[in-house]
Amino acid sequence: MFGGAKLKKLIGVGIGPGDKELITLKAIKAIKNSDVIFLPSSKGKSLAEQITEEYILDKEKVYLEFPMGEENSENYKMAAKIIDDKLSDGNIGVFLTLGDALTYSTFIYLYEELKKYEVAVEIIPGVTSFSAAFSKLKIPFSIKGEAVLVTDRDVDEKILKKVDGAVFLKANKNKSALEKLKANGFKYYYVKRLFLDGEAFYTDDKSILEDKDYLSLLLAKKE
Repeated sequence: MFGGAKLKKLIGVGIGPGDKELITLKAIKAIKNSDVIFLPSSKGKSLAEQITEEYILDKEKVYLEFPMGEENSENYKMAAKIIDDKLSDGNIGVFLTLGDALTYSTFIYLYEELKKYEVAVEIIPGVTSFSAAFSKLKIPFSIKGEAVLVTDRDVDEKILKKVDGAVFLKANKNKSALEKLKANGFKYYYVKRLFLDGEAFYTDDKSILEDKDYLSLLLAKKE
């Protein structure tokens, strides 16, 4: 509370990996109770909107441009200002983000910018793409006592020697990991467009190396 007035509020909502049935009940409740829905958009298209369409049909929607695959601090600064300007005191806004709101998410950078404004922030977790992918494959990501790695970067081979499982996000740009994984006794699975049109799972190097899809994961387990 500032001066007795109700703060503006933004809820960062993780909506899961793309399957509507994996959106949590808490996320749906937040969406229904919101005044404004803020949607990340790339070139005029919002995947978050497609996934949550049935819950936001009657909601006021504001599109925030975040070009897929690009990291530009000015985009986050501009988005935070738009949110602050759009919300009135006492209003509740919801920002929808794929997967989990605090796991390699656009929302993380937006949250840092929102700290500069008098906007109360709440965060609702969501199912990550890699946990959902392991479930689809019926392979445990980690077992008690195991060490695991999650990254969106290339890694030193010394690190792979110390872990039992690994996830490489944005795998379309991280094909160099294949040889390192093979050399260290990992079996790997390439997953693209999980729960979306064009979903595919590859285990052969040729298909993996040829694929360019941004929405891709490389999952690995030591044999």
